[in-house]
Amino acid sequence: MAYQSKEKGDISPDVSSSPGPYDGQTSPTKDGMGKRFVNSFRRDPNMRVTPKGAVGADGKVFDVEGAAEATANSPLQRKLKGRHLQMIAIGGSIGTGLFIGSGKALANGGPASLLIAFALIGIMLYCTVHALGEMAVLFPVAGSFSAYSTRFLDPAWGFAMGWNYAMQWLVVLPLEIVAASLTVDYWSQGSINPAAWVTIFLLLIISINLFGVRGYGEAEFVFAIIKVIAVIGFIILGIVINVGGAPNGGYIGGSKWRDPGAFNHGFKGLCSVFVTAAFSFAGTELVGLAAAETTNPRKSLPTAVKQVFWRILLFYIVSLTLVGLLVDYDDERLLNGESGADAKASPFVIAIVDAGIQGLDSVMNVVIMIAVLSVGNSSVYGSSRTLAALADQNQAPKILSYIDRKGRPIVGIGLASVLGFLAYISSSDKQQDAFNWMLALSGLSSIFTWGSICLAHIRFRSGWKKQGHSLDELAFQSQPGIIGSWIGFIFNVLVLAAQFWVGMAPVDYGELTTSERIEGFFQVYLAVPVVILFYVPYKIYFKTPFVRTADMDLHSGIRELNLAELLAEERAEKAAWPIWKKWYKVFC
Repeated sequence: MAYQSKEKGDISPDVSSSPGPYDGQTSPTKDGMGKRFVNSFRRDPNMRVTPKGAVGADGKVFDVEGAAEATANSPLQRKLKGRHLQMIAIGGSIGTGLFIGSGKALANGGPASLLIAFALIGIMLYCTVHALGEMAVLFPVAGSFSAYSTRFLDPAWGFAMGWNYAMQWLVVLPLEIVAASLTVDYWSQGSINPAAWVTIFLLLIISINLFGVRGYGEAEFVFAIIKVIAVIGFIILGIVINVGGAPNGGYIGGSKWRDPGAFNHGFKGLCSVFVTAAFSFAGTELVGLAAAETTNPRKSLPTAVKQVFWRILLFYIVSLTLVGLLVDYDDERLLNGESGADAKASPFVIAIVDAGIQGLDSVMNVVIMIAVLSVGNSSVYGSSRTLAALADQNQAPKILSYIDRKGRPIVGIGLASVLGFLAYISSSDKQQDAFNWMLALSGLSSIFTWGSICLAHIRFRSGWKKQGHSLDELAFQSQPGIIGSWIGFIFNVLVLAAQFWVGMAPVDYGELTTSERIEGFFQVYLAVPVVILFYVPYKIYFKTPFVRTADMDLHSGIRELNLAELLAEERAEKAAWPIWKKWYKVFC
């Protein structure tokens, strides 16, 4: 408040120049922390997750004119920064599939099969993520996978894919919490009841997600950095061990590719590794799901998508090449793990132990625990956003579309958290059977998701051309283009075929009884009938049409209305870049 002197030594408030309560106005008051906390859970008045113009269950456009306004007022808060997206893209899917699942894959197929399968699935994922990036930059809507299938393929298929993806993450949460609690057994040797660790890890994951998308982003940023450092550290250590720098050994080189050999179980062994490799990359698509909550997806998403190439090359191909050079595929420890998170079955840990390096096996176990918690954290995020988008398109109960004032799909988070309490089955003697069937529900989910992304991109490009648009109008173009999407789609179909064959006649086929074979088949292929049961009844009941290219909605959900002008400015700026920067931006 300003003061002025009326007479010498007389200082009084200058009421005329600073209106206050004296003029009948009220000063703003700030609610207490408790009241603000309670109010944050109230429904957001702009409670739609997807734009009003998004395609609904009946395959028709609701309100094209309101699309831009609805998108701008989306209650999902756009708080993810470029660094969050980049670390989610680089380290988001590095988990037990790489650290532990690769051990079983090595035992089933040998080092050459391991490398070939992961390389081919990596090429497929590279094409898939670029296709997703092109659509997500243009249409950064929540629940992007089901939304794109609904918009460009068939609303019934979008319904099936949305529930397929949501169910995958809903059952993954209790699985990963139990896995995290089992990693502690590496030190405690069963002296502590796993239910105690289940409680701690479950509360940790729920708390992170109650901080909203920023909490998820920061947690994944930290988790990803730790995983990336661990993989890079192992690569350096692996090279040292291979050339004879470890306490226990001399030069190894490629001797293990000669004895016991490069392949195991022939072509069937290779097919079994294909399936493991596909599961190891699960979660890569989360970078597209996060686009709706990113401050500027047009700027940050292309960079994150391009960096997936380096993650595939460096963290999977290079690290698994070293694993194949350091560990025999017939090492019994690879198949002796008590769970999918047992560090004793990790080829990374086995390589360190065999080298005679003390203490590093415990460090790797900590990394495995962090990787498991990261997947659990992502499961709450992925399922809650997908369910909210489904509910907003009348494809799930309306209550799931509840978004509070902090931008959290709080009912979806609550549902995922409640299902997380299934992790207490870990104290039961039937836990293995229960979790095998839960895992079967999500087993092939990622394959369907990736295949749908590629097919949706193919159909989107057809509609884009049919409606008179050019590729120059796209803010980001997939580097492998439509050919890459066909490659990705065909690869996904081949993985489904390989999984069917391996399920019908597994590697240890001759050692199993008929009932064990039937049970094993459904545990690896249960997701297929589940998807069919979602798709066919919905298709028949709602009589949804296949979306024709001329009828596709190619406008709703575009965030920038002056996109053409923005792209023209950016291209003029890029034209002035030096050659090195142009090449750098191709890959980064």
